[in-house]
Amino acid sequence: MRFFSIFLCVLLLYIAVFPAPAFAQHRSFDEIFPNCTETNREKIFSQNGLLISSKDTVTLQMLPPIPAGAAIQKAVMEQRPVFINESLQVIPFSENAPDLLRVYNACGKIQRLKGRLYYSVTRNRDIPLFEEATRLESPKKTSVIPDPPDALSVPQRETVYMRLKDANFGNSYYQADISVDQYGLTYSLTNFRNLTYFFIPAIREKKFIAHLYIEPLAEGVLIYCVSGADVSDFVASKIDIPSAIRKRLEVIVGWIIDGIHGL
Repeated sequence: MRFFSIFLCVLLLYIAVFPAPAFAQHRSFDEIFPNCTETNREKIFSQNGLLISSKDTVTLQMLPPIPAGAAIQKAVMEQRPVFINESLQVIPFSENAPDLLRVYNACGKIQRLKGRLYYSVTRNRDIPLFEEATRLESPKKTSVIPDPPDALSVPQRETVYMRLKDANFGNSYYQADISVDQYGLTYSLTNFRNLTYFFIPAIREKKFIAHLYIEPLAEGVLIYCVSGADVSDFVASKIDIPSAIRKRLEVIVGWIIDGIHGL
């Protein structure tokens, strides 16, 4: 009995000194963007969200005021991207509002990227963007490993490697860095090998970047994306790079949304 009492006291002391990580209650959209115009708000809550494409952008225009915001801004600008796409969207959830654990587990289903469709203008039909999608052991050991089962808790940081067989760029190799803060999850994606187009390097190693910030809100799930690429003038004259990046981000966002829904 005495041993149990001592054990209980030690346990309570441990919990008091090292509390389990807890995330804040869901914020509302208006709390994050109090000055958003009604026109932009309607677009953000629509099926396609609000999209801004620009060239040689210095300041991100829709980045939420989040702890990771300054780091995202710095990381994008350090890459000196020629093209920038920004999008902001809120996915409504009428019930069973997701938490960060559901968001994190949705981002872990790499194999479910396989076969997701996008509209090809040249073929005038929907085709799979990624013919294959596999998780890799590391950049040097590109052995295929399975996606893990759903996690029971969200790690503070994690790095994932993947190979996507792209309809246009062939085998494409990416590194995804995942981190969480008080409110949301940041998913940063970059290529750790060249993206090639007919054996010509279209986007050099680490010259494609995409940062997704995902936060469960009172109204649903907010997804902010910023993506960019540094390409040569020759490649830019042959490929509509902003469109190519936008389509890939749309597929990735759709993959995350379906994963949150459990699809």
